Amino acid sequence: MKKLKGLGILAMSTLSTIVVQAQDSTKVEKLDEVVVTDTRFAIKRENSGKTVIKISREEIERNQGRTIAQLINTKSGMEINGTRSVAGQNLGYFVRGGNNRQVLVLIDGVQVNDPSLPNNEFDLRLLDLNTIETIEIVKGAASTLYGNSAATAVINITTRKSSKKTISANFSSVVGTNQSQDEDDYRLEAFTNNVSVNGTVKDFSYIASFGNQFSEGLSAAQSDNPEADPFSRYNVNLKLGYEFSDKFSLTAYGSIDRFKTDIDGFPPPNFTITDTDDRFNSEQKRVGIAPKFSYNNGSFQINAAYTDIERETITPFSTTVNEGESFVVDVFNKYTFNDNIYTIVGLNYGDYKSRFVEEESFTTTDPYVNVVWVTDLDLTLNVGGRLNNHSEYGSQFVYNINPSYKIEVNEGYAKVFWSYATSFIAPNLSQLFGFFGPNPNLEPEENATIEGGAEFNTNEGLRISLVHFIRNEENTIIFGSSGYENATTEATVRGVEVEAEVNLVKDLSITANYTFTELKDGIRIRLPKHRANASLGYDFSSKTFASIDYQYAGERQDTDFSTFTNVDLEAYSLINLYFSHKLLENNKLKFFASINNLFNEDYFEILGYTTQGRNVDLGFNLKF
Repeated sequence: MKKLKGLGILAMSTLSTIVVQAQDSTKVEKLDEVVVTDTRFAIKRENSGKTVIKISREEIERNQGRTIAQLINTKSGMEINGTRSVAGQNLGYFVRGGNNRQVLVLIDGVQVNDPSLPNNEFDLRLLDLNTIETIEIVKGAASTLYGNSAATAVINITTRKSSKKTISANFSSVVGTNQSQDEDDYRLEAFTNNVSVNGTVKDFSYIASFGNQFSEGLSAAQSDNPEADPFSRYNVNLKLGYEFSDKFSLTAYGSIDRFKTDIDGFPPPNFTITDTDDRFNSEQKRVGIAPKFSYNNGSFQINAAYTDIERETITPFSTTVNEGESFVVDVFNKYTFNDNIYTIVGLNYGDYKSRFVEEESFTTTDPYVNVVWVTDLDLTLNVGGRLNNHSEYGSQFVYNINPSYKIEVNEGYAKVFWSYATSFIAPNLSQLFGFFGPNPNLEPEENATIEGGAEFNTNEGLRISLVHFIRNEENTIIFGSSGYENATTEATVRGVEVEAEVNLVKDLSITANYTFTELKDGIRIRLPKHRANASLGYDFSSKTFASIDYQYAGERQDTDFSTFTNVDLEAYSLINLYFSHKLLENNKLKFFASINNLFNEDYFEILGYTTQGRNVDLGFNLKF
């Protein structure tokens, strides 16, 4: 098996070399790719002072069968732990040496989180990838534009858009196996389905969808007599829009996302992960409204959303119910003085509540301003500031400075960029008042990130970027011997992120990335120092596509809770295959298949927990 895996990696490497050296490469049309998240304006990538990761709808459709977290986990600098284990496994967002509370998730431009969770994060397990149009990821501190928690990354999720046709429908279904490395019976135990209806009638647009996911067969805990821990999720989404005129439009939406899963715990007295009858249920209800008024050279917009979350943890010893509410309003005015100067002035308000022994709450009221100046000298300057006004912690000013310089190279460009940004992370309600180790005397975390890099992009299908970053943390909130507390020493994380996209031969695409992350002082569990991803895809025709993906995670440490000591986890490599073929007129029917963990690699992602072995998925997508 080791020889076969080595041959697979060698074959992929050799094919990549042949492609890069091909003499009859066909030039591809240069697209003026537009990014949004790093400035909140749609600007050309060449004028952005960041290396924004953009996941298109096309890429999403070529990853059907995966979850949102699994897809994000293939990108540089993004380590989402738990994506290779059972479907109900808790997710850890270890980006640039950080943790869950330092990653901010946006859905349609509005911050989402769960104030009842210990790290105040948004649980990506709630979402269905089929409902997503695009995903943009900006790494580094972005609190100026997005506020509290945007310290290591912002994940901006945009939901599906309505078809321009009067009525359109889409149905997809995936069935697959769900087995560990010790099994080889390939029973069908994983099912994912989604159906949506959408369209546009004159000035009115609509989209409604329903999705569900179910899997069983795997035990969360590794044990001699494993017991299956099933996972079940459903999603209901509705989005309506109306254009009253060329200048005024209104969008309203609502969703219900719910999952339930069996989990395994750490029963006393040994506190060793074992098969238990624990269960976990989570439900999110969300409604929002987004009116937009456009005028000469600008627009005024309101994004408002209310979220209600209820979580329930059931063990043989107790039942814990967590309830959380958030009401977020973002009011902002965009104004473009000319083709070179973009400004945004806004006010972000958040009201967060959670019930523990009694209801606890806090509010934030943050005015902010940001300016992007694209000069005629090919220098772009992105600067901004935000005044965080927290009801419990007073005011704190955060800011960013992000210059970049572009040089035209034939029809492409080379750019260099640098940034310095600060962020502010207040303790969340669970850390202050929750059921486990609360500490009402916690101080806020303060983060500062400095980064510099370069990007080279040609019209011939080659893009290469490199970023070096250093991030400093003060007052890091940790879980100590008596509960939550602020660390007494500063933490510094440094790293390098490299990305490459190669499309030198018609119909063949290669992407690769490498991430080096190092904590200068102390230890962070489950954070590999070295990570790498590579993908090779080929369009055999307009109807047939195939790809091979490679993932590598280096050595890292995890905690053995039976002894409360850290142990080393070995590095691992995974290879995945994907194939799709379209049928019927206008390619309305697509069949696809994938094999994950092709060589059945046996490894730990989380100490004591089961990981997925070789598994096969089969599915189809029908559009009409």
